[in-house]
Amino acid sequence: MFIRTIRPDEADQFVHLKLQLDNETQFMMLEPGERTLTVDGQRKQIERILSHDNQTILVAEHEGQLIGYLSAIGGAYKRSRQSAYIVVGILQAFTGQGIGTQLFIAMEEWARQHQLHRLELTVMAHNQVALALYKKRGFEMEGVRKDAVFVNGQYVDEYAMAKLL
Repeated sequence: MFIRTIRPDEADQFVHLKLQLDNETQFMMLEPGERTLTVDGQRKQIERILSHDNQTILVAEHEGQLIGYLSAIGGAYKRSRQSAYIVVGILQAFTGQGIGTQLFIAMEEWARQHQLHRLELTVMAHNQVALALYKKRGFEMEGVRKDAVFVNGQYVDEYAMAKLL
């Protein structure tokens, strides 16, 4: 297993990974069947993201298969360029193996090389595994977004977390 930057020609694998994550976990934003991005649209999105020096998508690859990812999307304006919003997803079969930690280590190295100062994310309050990873990587709680998402017929709080580099 290794961590690297995604390539635009992997758009089909990336769409498949996201669709599988939508079906496997309730901790991602989209529900099964809700994702409408095409392979061509995903390729264009990857190209657009990689064209910015404050944005990236890192992937975890195992035996030629994408098994996880971490995207860091930096701000579009001078006042927010130094901040990046983080989204991470790892296939269930590969959780608990340190892949999340490796993705965050690689992303933080990338962020420092690109002069980012602030990394931020949100996490559902009941996602204890993700909370433990984020705290281990130095993210701190900044606030609670009450009833931020609706999951399985219930409103769920999200925690806003950040790490300063």
